[in-house]
Amino acid sequence: MKLVAADGVQIDAHHDPGPRDLAFVLAHGFTGAWNKPAVRRAGAVFARHGGVVSFDFRGHGRSGGRSTVGDREIDDLEAAVAWARELGYGRIATIGFSMGASVAIRHAALIRGVDAVAAVSGPARWYYRGTVPMRRVHWVIEKPTGRLVSRVVLRTRIASEGWSPVPPAPFEVVGKVTPTPLLVVHGDQDAYFPLEHAHQLFDAAAEPKELWIEHGFGHAENAAPPELLERIAQWVMRS
Repeated sequence: MKLVAADGVQIDAHHDPGPRDLAFVLAHGFTGAWNKPAVRRAGAVFARHGGVVSFDFRGHGRSGGRSTVGDREIDDLEAAVAWARELGYGRIATIGFSMGASVAIRHAALIRGVDAVAAVSGPARWYYRGTVPMRRVHWVIEKPTGRLVSRVVLRTRIASEGWSPVPPAPFEVVGKVTPTPLLVVHGDQDAYFPLEHAHQLFDAAAEPKELWIEHGFGHAENAAPPELLERIAQWVMRS
């Protein structure tokens, strides 16, 4: 299915039907796509409890445009949420991983309109370079050679002009998510963002909110075990 974001970018999306009372909208991490194995595995877990809408962020997979690495992606997520509404789902929860977690928080704070938000392995602030993997990510995003590698090898097209202005960081807007329930999930073995990011998000958020620090969990959808995804689904259904 081709959706159209508010600024006209075409977004490739997929629907796994389920009971019409609840839809999970999955927001993948940087360089991900809805048809990659990790996202499909996650979708299969959530599909036990409701419909699943997954999609490619701009610049990723079969979507058009170029990635703005968390800024205009809130329009992509809103297009997917709007499609879930059109499909007839009564409740909608967004589940974001890594970059997708930052987008899910910013979407719920700035556009609103969902019933629950789970942010898994998300950054609290921009420009974090405190780990080797994040220094590599910044090289990919900021350097012409890095963007070439991203386009050719990672199949991710990144906008070259950067942010102007710099969008509010997740921790700066997460307080506006309320009264929507928020779940922050982070692993103590995350090689990209240390636990301080989860605590910064949680501390800046308003109730209702929960923080899960997962022992042995690494980063985002690629590392998320089915048991954790099942618990997230159960949290959504209780919210």
